[in-house]
Order: sequence, then structure tokens, then C-alpha cells
Amino acid sequence: MNNKLEILNVDLGDRSYPIYIGEGLLTQPAFVEKHIVSNQVLIVTNETIAPMYLSQLVDQLPVGVDVRTAILPDGERFKTLEYLNKIFDSLLENRCNRQVTLIALGGGVIGDMTGFAAASYQRGVSFIQLPTTLLSQVDSSVGGKTGVNHRLGKNMIGAFYQPKAVLIDTTVLSTLPAKELSAGLAEVIKYGAINDVDFFVWLEKNIEYLLAQKADALIYAIKRSCEKKAEIVEKDEKESGIRATLNFGHTFGHAIETHMGYGEWLHGEAVAAGMCLAAELSVQLGWMSSDKAARIKVLCIKANLPVKAPEEMGGADFIKHMKVDKKNTSGSIRLVLLKNLGEAVIYDCTDESLIKKVIDGKDRDVS
Repeated sequence: MNNKLEILNVDLGDRSYPIYIGEGLLTQPAFVEKHIVSNQVLIVTNETIAPMYLSQLVDQLPVGVDVRTAILPDGERFKTLEYLNKIFDSLLENRCNRQVTLIALGGGVIGDMTGFAAASYQRGVSFIQLPTTLLSQVDSSVGGKTGVNHRLGKNMIGAFYQPKAVLIDTTVLSTLPAKELSAGLAEVIKYGAINDVDFFVWLEKNIEYLLAQKADALIYAIKRSCEKKAEIVEKDEKESGIRATLNFGHTFGHAIETHMGYGEWLHGEAVAAGMCLAAELSVQLGWMSSDKAARIKVLCIKANLPVKAPEEMGGADFIKHMKVDKKNTSGSIRLVLLKNLGEAVIYDCTDESLIKKVIDGKDRDVS
């Protein structure tokens, strides 16, 4: 086992917090213990993760801590107010007070829901992120975006609320299905595409090592991704400017997730297809060369990710869902496109035909 430990810090003043990255951290109690604020702990996890890691985590908590659990069903379709309420049920039934610490043990769904519960319960309690998927380790566990889905739109109900710490144990990825690993790589590729061309080149050369879960490659990719996100969040915590570039591929991707039904496409799969569509639109606008857009597609293909829109969706379907997006401004659809590889820009699209052309035109199959 590689004993290398990386520690990053998200610098947000009195809301700053560390990100620990390494192997076997889930079995090292000091990392969790220092961020528990009282003897009350509620661990939120799901039915898939609980049998694998719940007892392991509980065993690491200090003697005398009153540990309770809330175990939710596994899947994006359960990221709703109805299942969020089950976390509140556990908090209230166990008479948890304002000093309770919530621990999110799971992927992005569990992290987002636990964070939103922490933001809301008694107007705000502490929580710790223990992400168990690559996607949540490199993206959703960092930055404080929390929330749930609505049938009309993804993540439309939520809050910005920062954790007390993020604990990333790369060994848990060994139990991750290959499809989930690839989904996480979509968000890793995103960081290179939007503002770190050197990292993109590194990914082109090392994608096979990531798929094979080589420890050094994984730790490097996770660290670099978290560094890039932390830098952006520190400049724009609540997404009034540059943080919006982290949504590259997401407006197209969220449309896919909403239309197809939450969970039919993994979030990372939808983002990968969305990045390819956004890159193609960037080419059509004359901003980026087709060969650079092709590099994004090729890298996604090597990561075993989809690179085109679902056959079931036409341009009108995308427009319908894109119009229900929290990032939009009046009269336009807000997209993140590329001026160049490694140079993202925010584009308020008022001409819907441009989007429809990417979906319905001759370039529909972008594989």
C-alpha cells in the first residue's frame, strides 16, 4: 500500500477546510475524529455502501461517541425531498442537537443530500464528506454544493454549505464498478478541458493507468482535480462568475439525465456526452478547431464514456430541459463552451437553432 498522504486546503476564511487524499484513510481514526464537534454523530450512507464500509467507519470513531445511522436506497432517483426527509427523521428521532456531526459515507447523491440536511437541520450543523466514488472524490464532495433533484430539473433545490473536512480514501475505489470509475473520469477530464491543458495532456498519456487503478496515477489525478476545483471555489464560492465554468458539459448532461430519467445515465456519462456536444458547438461558433474537439472525444472514448446524445433525444428535447436550468439568464440558455482546449468561457445562447444543429444536424453522431 502507498502511504503517501496529500493534504489540500480550501481557503474560505472561517469556512476553510482540509481535503485529505491517500490510501487506507478510512481505517485511520485521527482524520475523522478531529472534525467531530461533540459526542453525537449521524452517518448517512446507502444500502450498497453500508455492508462494505459502515462498520469499518464506526469502529474508528472515538469511544463514547453516540453513533446513529441513516441508510438510504442507492441511486440518483432517490435524490429527492422525500428521501431527504428520512435523514431528518433520523436526526429528530435520535434527538440530535445543534452539535451533531453528520458524516456522508457514499457517492455524490449521499454527499449532496447529507450536506443539504446539514445546512437545513436546526439552521446548520457540521458535516464531513467521505466520498466513495471517483466522481464524488474529484467533484461533488468539494465546494459546498448540496441539494436534491426535482422531476423538472436536476439539483434545483439546495444550498451552498461547506463541509468541515473531505476524506478521500482511494482504496475504496477497488470495489467501484468499472462503469462508475469511468463516470468519475468524465469530471477529471473536465478539469483539463476547461483550464489545465497540461493536465489534459497528462490524461491522454495516462488514462490507461487510471482505468487500471494504479495508485500513484489515481492520487495524482484526484489531487490535481481537487486543486483546480479548490482554486475556483476560493475565487467564487457561490457561482457568480468563474465557478460556472465547472459546468462544462453539464447543461447538456443535465438535460440528458432529466429526460432519460434520473439514474438511467450516470451523471458522469451524461457529462461526457455533454462535453463532446459543447465542444462541437464551440467548433461551429468558430472558437476552437475540430481537431481539438476531437481530442476530447477520443479521450472520453478511451475512458469508456459515451460521446453522443441519446438516440431518443432530439434538439427540441434538449431545449425544453435546458430552459429549466438554474444557471440561465433572462431570455437565454447559459452554456460553458471552449475558446480553446484549456480555455472555458460562459456563453449566453439566444439562438436555439445553434443547439438544435449540434443535436439534429449532420454532426449528431460525434463518436
